[in-house]
Amino acid sequence: MRSIRILACALLAAATLGLSACATGPMVRTDSDPTADFAQYRTWGFYQPIAMEQSGYSSWISERIREDVRREMESRGYRYAAEGADLLVNFQGVVEDKTAVWSMPRSDVQWFYSYRHRSYVAVPVWYDQTQVSRYREGTLTVDLVDGKRNRMVWTAAASAPVPGKKMPPEKRMAELDRAIAAIFAKYPHRATP
Repeated sequence: MRSIRILACALLAAATLGLSACATGPMVRTDSDPTADFAQYRTWGFYQPIAMEQSGYSSWISERIREDVRREMESRGYRYAAEGADLLVNFQGVVEDKTAVWSMPRSDVQWFYSYRHRSYVAVPVWYDQTQVSRYREGTLTVDLVDGKRNRMVWTAAASAPVPGKKMPPEKRMAELDRAIAAIFAKYPHRATP
């Protein structure tokens, strides 16, 4: 009975974590070079080679990210330049196995036989129950590099639990779109005309 309760709590906690991750989107962290003058950047291009394509070939994932980056950069007023761009965009994805451990306060009742009262007596017991959840987390990193100095001036990383393998490709593409949109939502600059 107790193992069924533990299993039910673990499943509920995992489902809650999964739903909360879906509801809030990826967690995005950013950093920028305090000495960079973002007002000077007007054009952009892709860094060569893209970190995600260092094996020498592209994938449907890297192509989708390229499309999303193009949309986001152009919506901010930057013009694409294949050669000699002011800003170069690089991106990389990593998937890691993670473990989440937390404690939940629990209470229970223990029954003891009292010889004095010749009956069973209920005694409340409080304890912490440790919960463990194993999951896979994906992190997509986008770097903006100063084209003249070859120096990173802004970076952002979006992290979220990786959905199961049974997710259809359309949903996976939508998740990539959401991650890139969340990353560029934290980018505070626009190209000056």
